[in-house]
Amino acid sequence: MKIALVHDYLTQLGGGERVLAALCEMFPSAPVYTLVYDEKATGGVFKGRKIRTSFLQKIPGAKKFFRSLIWLMPLAIEQFDLSDFDLVISVSHSFGKGIITKPATKHICYCLTPTRYLWHDAGLPLKPFSQLLLAYLRIWDYQAAQRPNYFIADSENVRQRIKKYYGRESKVIYPPLETVKFYVSKKPKEYFLMVGRMVPYKRFDIAIEAFSKLPDEKLLIIGDGPELKKLKAKSQKLKVNNVKFLGRVSESELPKYYAGCKALIFPQEEDFGIALLEAMASGRPVIAYRGGGAPETVEEGETGLFFDEQTAGSLFGAINSFNHKEFDSKKIKESVKKFDKEIFKDKIQKFII
Repeated sequence: MKIALVHDYLTQLGGGERVLAALCEMFPSAPVYTLVYDEKATGGVFKGRKIRTSFLQKIPGAKKFFRSLIWLMPLAIEQFDLSDFDLVISVSHSFGKGIITKPATKHICYCLTPTRYLWHDAGLPLKPFSQLLLAYLRIWDYQAAQRPNYFIADSENVRQRIKKYYGRESKVIYPPLETVKFYVSKKPKEYFLMVGRMVPYKRFDIAIEAFSKLPDEKLLIIGDGPELKKLKAKSQKLKVNNVKFLGRVSESELPKYYAGCKALIFPQEEDFGIALLEAMASGRPVIAYRGGGAPETVEEGETGLFFDEQTAGSLFGAINSFNHKEFDSKKIKESVKKFDKEIFKDKIQKFII
């Protein structure tokens, strides 16, 4: 059986890219089709793979400013020739599901979310003509979602969205977690932690506001992204001295930061939230907004705490009531074993068969 893998664009290393990496392990000879590829931004995880990019890759600055090319992405994804393959698996949060395959080819879409900025978090990167572009992309996105033979959702939260926006049924298979990478530390916990790409919906802003009122607590922020300068400026304006931006850290360093934190701060409404699992695999509790996929993985009082409003005040209240000594690290780590990568691979293999 000839197999191909598809991803929207490989320009960061997040949850979706980790799903793709696990599929690459399962199907080592399968080429990867993607609109734009940045080896450095993906931490070299896909180095040595057969990566086939679209014509967008040749546009100067595409790796950095790929979001400004969204109006060309429907055309670009449809240009891939996948006629030689018997099975295509797309890992998609936007355009990847829109590939065109021959009738005999089985197309399985592992859906990370229906396209966020088109449906449930509307707000395009391109301001001029945004309403016209939004209407066009919504029509294309819905039609593209009718192309896969089968959908897999990465959470119950996303399964419901697929049904609502695309009218398609799907099976939930949770994303893979490399539990062996993370460990429980016996050292004292000295700081809170945030990890992720700095984009508006991640709500780093309310965390900075909350910690501006908690001068005796320390917050470390790992990651970068388009909001970084804005968030640093906000921190300076509020004269926050207890928030430190660490930028991007290596995959080998990340477990150390998880293991050493009091708790992971998670104020966003995420489709699933792999960072939650990584923190819990390190035996650390989480303080999460009660929305999106978080309630599927976090057990209140056992593996973390929830706050109910995406405001600095609500988060402040949760942090104030938090005591990391009330949580059992071993029990927290045990709670995420069901998300292990090998379990993910087994479920995917059974789904394909």
